[in-house]
Amino acid sequence: MTMLLHQGGLSCSLTELKDIPMPAETRSFKPVSHYDLALNIARVAGDLLSEFTLKNSFYGTARNGSQLFGVHTFQNSNTELGLSIAFRNALDKSLSIGMAFGASVFVCDNLALYGDVVKFRKHTTNVLQDLEEMILTGVYRARTSFIHAVDDANEMKQILISNDGAYRALGHLFGHNVLSPRQMPVALKEWHEPSHVAFEERSLWSLYNAVSEALKSSPPQNILERHLQLHAHFLPNQERWSA
Repeated sequence: MTMLLHQGGLSCSLTELKDIPMPAETRSFKPVSHYDLALNIARVAGDLLSEFTLKNSFYGTARNGSQLFGVHTFQNSNTELGLSIAFRNALDKSLSIGMAFGASVFVCDNLALYGDVVKFRKHTTNVLQDLEEMILTGVYRARTSFIHAVDDANEMKQILISNDGAYRALGHLFGHNVLSPRQMPVALKEWHEPSHVAFEERSLWSLYNAVSEALKSSPPQNILERHLQLHAHFLPNQERWSA
């Protein structure tokens, strides 16, 4: 997955995650290794999602490795979209563990996350015991989230919008803090000059991907919420954008 990452963010490999030093454990804080979290999510998902195979993984860190944002993308017979499990973690108490589910667009690695950040877990004493169940529960929901994301993508492709409709949508997203001031011109450029031929049609799906492209620069602490908010704002307002 190609992520722009916010200023100071770095893409890294799974092996590099393993090399990030762990902070000391205290009575109230039990750090969870980025490496262990990423590996366990991939392992559990691989076991439970029998009709999917792991296609690729992305890891990005911030704050000198203290914060992690990751995505595992799985593939089945769908040639356009893959099932994505996005997750985050922190070694400096700045974030609870969180996961979200949906789809990833193969042509550009844009995310289409559906629903909510379904699992949070503070890094307290029993976090390791609870982590396995948290991942199991989340992965069971991933398949349903993927189906919803695919259905919504198909619906958005049928909704044609004008430039004025796109401007209304972008203004709405900016006003609701989905797009930041720095991300707004990125989304607007992607709408007018799509980086990928697949999004040249003037549809809600093309605009969705223009915004998703801009959201790649979101910091780890809110990237999951930004993508989920994007999905929640688009279809319910389709008449406003297409009018």
